[in-house]
Amino acid sequence: MKIDSKSKKINKAWLNEHVNDTYVKLAQREGYRARAAYKLKEIDETLRLIRPGQVVVDLGSAPGAWSQYLRRRFAPEGAAAGGLNGSLIALDILEMAPIEGVAFLQGDFREEAVVQQLHEVLAGRPVDVVVSDMAPNLSGIAATDAARMVHLIELAVEFAVGHLRPEGALVCKAFHGSGYDMLVRLFKDTFRVVKPMKPKASRDKSSETFLVGVGLKGR
Repeated sequence: MKIDSKSKKINKAWLNEHVNDTYVKLAQREGYRARAAYKLKEIDETLRLIRPGQVVVDLGSAPGAWSQYLRRRFAPEGAAAGGLNGSLIALDILEMAPIEGVAFLQGDFREEAVVQQLHEVLAGRPVDVVVSDMAPNLSGIAATDAARMVHLIELAVEFAVGHLRPEGALVCKAFHGSGYDMLVRLFKDTFRVVKPMKPKASRDKSSETFLVGVGLKGR
């Protein structure tokens, strides 16, 4: 089978960049499953969203780096294992290797039955923070991919409105491009404080950003 030489060069360049990435090395050293942990870490350290004793829902959790970070925030002195002061529920359409103390649900957040499962696990408890790293499988068709991303974020906002404490927060991954301005308006219509953030661990060439909403309006 013939392999396109240009494709090989691109893959080799990406692999070289990934292996030498500061956050990849840091994640390996500190035991995180992915460099994405440092995106949430910077957001949390800037806005002070996560505290021991909270109820937090992690949407799009696989492979588990965000749940690992949250779990460490809930453990005494930030330990990666041991007693857990707080409740963490993670959900993803993909499998996720277990993390001690984290309740994991596997399913598609777009399906009502899966959202109902999540509702049952919460058992009426109000949520302090919802974090979402959800993103659709890309089709390569820009308009389609943007619409799918907007839909996921709209579902996350809908879930947050139904489950967050009045002073609670929602953190959502988003992408600049079609639909982004509409999402910013949605956040501003829903939350008292809205902050778009681009953590240092988010690659410069990526259009990825994070929308953070704090404090539900009308509550």
